[in-house]
Amino acid sequence: MPYIESIQQLWLSTGLANFTWGQAAMILISLLLIYLAMYKKFEPLLLLPIGFGGILSNIPAAGIAGADGLLGLIYSFGISTGVFPLLIFMGVGAMTDFGPLIANPRTALLGAAAQFGIFTSLLGAIALNQHLGLIFNMKDAASIAIIGGADGPTAIFLSSRLSPQLLGSIAVAAYSYMALVPIIQPPIMRLLTSKKERAIEMKQLRPVSQREKIVFPLVTLGICILLIPAATPLIGSLMFGNLARESKVVERLSKTMQGSLINIVTILLGLAIGTKLSADKFLKIETIAILVLGLFAFSVGTASGVLLGKLMNRISKDPINPLIGAAGVSAVPMAARVVNKVGLEARPDSFLLMHAMGPNVAGVIGSAVAAGVLLSFFAG
Repeated sequence: MPYIESIQQLWLSTGLANFTWGQAAMILISLLLIYLAMYKKFEPLLLLPIGFGGILSNIPAAGIAGADGLLGLIYSFGISTGVFPLLIFMGVGAMTDFGPLIANPRTALLGAAAQFGIFTSLLGAIALNQHLGLIFNMKDAASIAIIGGADGPTAIFLSSRLSPQLLGSIAVAAYSYMALVPIIQPPIMRLLTSKKERAIEMKQLRPVSQREKIVFPLVTLGICILLIPAATPLIGSLMFGNLARESKVVERLSKTMQGSLINIVTILLGLAIGTKLSADKFLKIETIAILVLGLFAFSVGTASGVLLGKLMNRISKDPINPLIGAAGVSAVPMAARVVNKVGLEARPDSFLLMHAMGPNVAGVIGSAVAAGVLLSFFAG
């Protein structure tokens, strides 16, 4: 009967009739991300849009995350092309004070040490191929390895060029670990240092002149152009934003990059990344392997920075708190805040935030350079 057929057709168009267990599971995971953003304050600017985008992408029969859906179109325009990471790097540059790095250039070594996790996980991805039979090639392994830098824009930029088919999983892993820095890093930091080391007080940083701050982005870009031109899209965007900040003559441009530009891009990027939390894309063995390798890379990067900090403290005439080595990953400024918090636990009058910002901003540059090196080796 037509009446019964209409009811059946109406039922088949509902979400209840089309829901799968996978979609329900991914919606719960997306709600967990929203909970961590709202109640645990774990990078809410990232996790809230990613979590909500994950819910939207798992609505059955809606097609929001499809190629012609709103989120699918945003993903194609901003993430697949690599445009969003470059815009975010402009905003990050405009918000970043490189003064702590200029005042204590030695901390650049800590930013470099934290990138060790990238190249360690590159070997790990190759090992998974051999022992688990996964289909990661060298380009895939390089794209997965960059997660160790805890730099979401860099991970998107590199994987969009080397392994676009893995871009979604890599983006989710990179931004998730950036947001979970307060959970992942402190146990590693405490394990590798004694309370006495965590309580080390560092000397106040020297004042940095405005001329030094203006010269720094130009010199850094020049070195990148000469040595690693493949990294210049990222480094160039970062240094342009920073030069606009430090020049003091384009306040409107600087404030736009720091405010409305980066905020708009963050909203769109978070929602677009959430599309890769759909059950059909996320619940795969390759995705789980990427998440595991990303966690391993991030942990190794944190440990490498702390261990180098311990070594530098022993051979340096000025005391260096090894905790600041953990800030060498690129999660700015979350990693530096975590270092400061762990330091305060050991010594209530210890303030490591500015000291930690040196390796933290060095880590941003380091991860971009590492991406350029990987791109030079594996592109083409």
